[in-house]
Amino acid sequence: MPALHLDDLDQNILDHIDLGTEPLVNKLAESTRMSRQTISTRLRRLLEHGFIDASGQGRGRAYKLAWQYAEPQRFPLTGLQEDRVMREAVAPHIADLPDNVRDMWQYGITEMVNNAIDHSDGTTLSLYLRRNVRRVEVAIQDDGEGIFQRIQRLLGLFEARESIVELAKGKLTTDPSRHSGEGIYFTSRVFDQFALQSRTLRFSHTANGNWLSDSAADSPGTTVLLTLALDSTRILKTVFDEYAASEEYSFSKTRVPVRLAHHEGEKLLSRSQAKRLVARFERFQIVILDFSGIEEIGQAFADELFRVFASTHPAVALQVENVTPAVADMIRRARNA
Repeated sequence: MPALHLDDLDQNILDHIDLGTEPLVNKLAESTRMSRQTISTRLRRLLEHGFIDASGQGRGRAYKLAWQYAEPQRFPLTGLQEDRVMREAVAPHIADLPDNVRDMWQYGITEMVNNAIDHSDGTTLSLYLRRNVRRVEVAIQDDGEGIFQRIQRLLGLFEARESIVELAKGKLTTDPSRHSGEGIYFTSRVFDQFALQSRTLRFSHTANGNWLSDSAADSPGTTVLLTLALDSTRILKTVFDEYAASEEYSFSKTRVPVRLAHHEGEKLLSRSQAKRLVARFERFQIVILDFSGIEEIGQAFADELFRVFASTHPAVALQVENVTPAVADMIRRARNA
């Protein structure tokens, strides 16, 4: 970014622009108790120094954070080493950032590039990077089979959507001799925003939850999107420690978003849905089931999960969070049975 000292008012203005506050000048004048003229003068200065972009005129004038784009980089996958991609395509653009932020970028980039090298069956990897005054965003794209379709094929799943549930659990790999299956799980927790897209499916993870969506565009291969704030205080080790059992250093705890286990318009009622959900739970000591977005579950679903699985896998502790009263009641009934 261009050299310019940003004081508290500048930062406040950038925060409101980042949040999409409208009408911007009026809201800023109210919240800062500065005159509209002062706010407009600051906006012009931020615009002149390249921190923001503007469009429209008069009352319809709109502002957004300005992106700086790096030159796209392309690498042949044959013989590629993941540290080369980090060193050549990413490191020069984040050299001024704190050590903890650079550590997270090194981890995420090398993990995702290594996945493309070993699993995509593609020929070319492309990397796109852009940066603004608040964050860095990187897209990594390969021209291979597509991650959801590959998992579906190799695990014999009914449809590609089921592979997203498996990815969300962690410890999923189609090549266990060379991979632990931890890369995608932890990368999704390290970054502020993480997304995987292949064909018409897109899986996203943020601190606020997980989303599975359909895209009108049919995207070949796999695209990974990583976003991280320039001043993130997150520490890589802390993320790993969060998913280790007490006094252990292994990946023994996972958090599973239950709503990924059903399709739009469906309810979680059947034993087959529960059986798909609990697949590979036995690899963990603690499974935290996040019921966000689930209003109710059926008796058969609850029984299969909280009685049948729980009784046959006593070493796996099933914990729940974000449950509605209706869901909590059904879980109690299954456990008491």
